[in-house]
Amino acid sequence: MPSEGHHLVQDLLDQLDLEALEQRLFRGSSRDLGGKSVFGGQVAGQAMVAATRTVDPAFLAHSMHGYFLRPGDMGAAIVYEVDNIRDGRSFATRRVQAIQHGRPIFSMLASFHVEESGYTHQMSMPDVAGPEELASHDELRHAWVDALDRVPESLREAVGREVAIDMRPVRPWNMLDPDKREAEQHVWLRAKAPLPDDQALHRAVLTYASDFNLLATSLFPHGVSFFSPGMQMASIDHALWFHREFAVDDWLLYSMDSPGAQDARGLARGLIFNRAGELVASVVQEGLIRQREQPR
Repeated sequence: MPSEGHHLVQDLLDQLDLEALEQRLFRGSSRDLGGKSVFGGQVAGQAMVAATRTVDPAFLAHSMHGYFLRPGDMGAAIVYEVDNIRDGRSFATRRVQAIQHGRPIFSMLASFHVEESGYTHQMSMPDVAGPEELASHDELRHAWVDALDRVPESLREAVGREVAIDMRPVRPWNMLDPDKREAEQHVWLRAKAPLPDDQALHRAVLTYASDFNLLATSLFPHGVSFFSPGMQMASIDHALWFHREFAVDDWLLYSMDSPGAQDARGLARGLIFNRAGELVASVVQEGLIRQREQPR
């Protein structure tokens, strides 16, 4: 009998399997992860799938740059419109607009590249405990249940919501009772069940997963979280670069930091390594971290 993890992963794959409406026009559905609007990683992952389906399979995505323009409505379908900007001999470029209720909610440029040989260097992977030694986010949430009464009632469902990605923080951070710490964290992640052997799909799933935990890093020095009273958080933009092939159903280390925050915006960066210590992707995001009212 398939496990709950298999069901969650299959549901994610179903979300990413967009319906083709016309040439370069696709439709996707949303899942409620307990927030007030569509999870940004879902929109970015679906936009990546839409762009990929219009490109020759010899080309793989190597970067994406996206802007979150409006909150997504979880009760409505999202239409993805793809513009063919360029098809070259070694690079291809696509622009994707995610549309709801006649207005764009997300806009992305994605670049694709054929495989080439070239110079290689990278930063070293941090020396941290392995995932087998660590508790998952799902397990940690059960341990935090005694702090649930501090969370606004409208967000309590989000605390217990499980997702298709197994995430294991090296140094757990209790988002229901946050402490102040340096603006850095390391989280192991992988899909909770095996995925098809399709590199383009693995890149779409990592696009989805790369939006988890990242912006929260910019809150660490301030001892607040998404669940703190009056806190308003939202991704503003998201950039992702893929450096080599990888398997997102095997453990990847997401090493994140936040160089600074100002004007109600936080900047966060991430490097993603495989178990062999190879750098597979890099991420940068700026997001809204607005305190609308002071905690009592």
